[in-house]
Amino acid sequence: MAGLSEVKETPLAFELPSNFSFEAAQKSADKHVSSLNENIKHSHGTTTMAFLYNDGVLVAVDSRASMGSYIGSGSVKKVIEISKYLLGTMAGGAADCSYWERNLAFQCRLYELREGKPISTAAASKLLGNTVYYYRNYGLSMGTMICGYDLKGPSIYYMDNDGTRMGGERFAVGSGATYAWGVLDQGWKRDMNREQAIELGKRAIYHATCRDAYSGGTINVYYIEKDGWTKAFSGDTNDLHWGVYAKGDGAAFQTRVTEDGKLVDDKKAAADKSLDDKKEDTAMKA
Repeated sequence: MAGLSEVKETPLAFELPSNFSFEAAQKSADKHVSSLNENIKHSHGTTTMAFLYNDGVLVAVDSRASMGSYIGSGSVKKVIEISKYLLGTMAGGAADCSYWERNLAFQCRLYELREGKPISTAAASKLLGNTVYYYRNYGLSMGTMICGYDLKGPSIYYMDNDGTRMGGERFAVGSGATYAWGVLDQGWKRDMNREQAIELGKRAIYHATCRDAYSGGTINVYYIEKDGWTKAFSGDTNDLHWGVYAKGDGAAFQTRVTEDGKLVDDKKAAADKSLDDKKEDTAMKA
């Protein structure tokens, strides 16, 4: 086996720029370290998600604000109401997301007054994308979704502090996003109705809060359709865990989405079948 000195002397397969620094590359790869002070580590945590369904957009978030292992708040409003037809989500630095999305609401209102019509979702997301791109490398921490309904129908755009902007049918952002994706991948269908979408959003955030220590608090669910946004649900995760989602042993129970897009609660179905069997037995004995 070649010694360490021999490995270091082995020429690389390609030349690196003369000003390249491995240390600087390592720091830039760690997105949670401040570019101004490496001792400041922004270890944020959250779970936000949005997806399209048959008639609109479903947005679901938790409400916990954390800084590393410290929980700063359990009642943060992570859905920012930009206009009647636009909602934004908050992931990353609460101050950054809140300020720039409120600034976006200001710009959207000016557009509406000037043009006499609501701004489109794509245009609104482009305004925010231009802003954060201008301030890239200034230490912003943002991972947000702009969701809305316009003349082209429902749409979602994801943006981060580097100026990245992309549209899609479903997104999940935050430290608990991987857990939310597990539920979303299993149950999501583009032709879901509103009730199915609301239940799926609640389930995804609920399971993320169970597995991710940096997510929790209250689950807030909104939907946006042609008449604007509506807050459909707001409930504590503990109430769900020990209430409607609880089995006899206290574990979380999960509904299924059938091939035809219907939500099936196996526990309720089993209870109904048991009740029917008892009624049938009683009728036969009579």
